[in-house]
Amino acid sequence: MAHICEVCGKGIMSGNNVSHSNRHTKAAWKPNVQTVRAVVDGEVKRVNVCTRCLRSGKVTRA
Repeated sequence: MAHICEVCGKGIMSGNNVSHSNRHTKAAWKPNVQTVRAVVDGEVKRVNVCTRCLRSGKVTRA
């Protein structure tokens, strides 16, 4: 599953983990994306939605 919200477009953020000795290693922060049955244009479809959109009511669940 792609870690992209189909409602708001939120995706993976990248950056560095920085240790106490100042070593840098790549890091990725993924949004909490859930597969949900939702009503889209009057039909029930499976949609990948982040939990922020679910909680704020941007998606109507089926």
